[in-house]
Amino acid sequence: MPRGRSTFTKRQKEQTRQQRQRDKAERRTQRKQEKSEPGSVDDLSLLHEAAREQAALFGDSSGLDSGEVSEDDRDTSHDR
Repeated sequence: MPRGRSTFTKRQKEQTRQQRQRDKAERRTQRKQEKSEPGSVDDLSLLHEAAREQAALFGDSSGLDSGEVSEDDRDTSHDR
């Protein structure tokens, strides 16, 4: 027995909906994987190295090691 036009369009819509769900789930897992990568220690050390290089380029001679904060750089908004 031949299927009518409405049955065909319903199947098409359902297949499209399922494909969109699969694509969405794939994008979600991809974002989760990308989110876990940027916080790695290697990336952090590369950022620190790049910051040191830029400081050297701009002649920042404050003499502070990475991680130390000068008195001027501290947030003093809580004192007000």
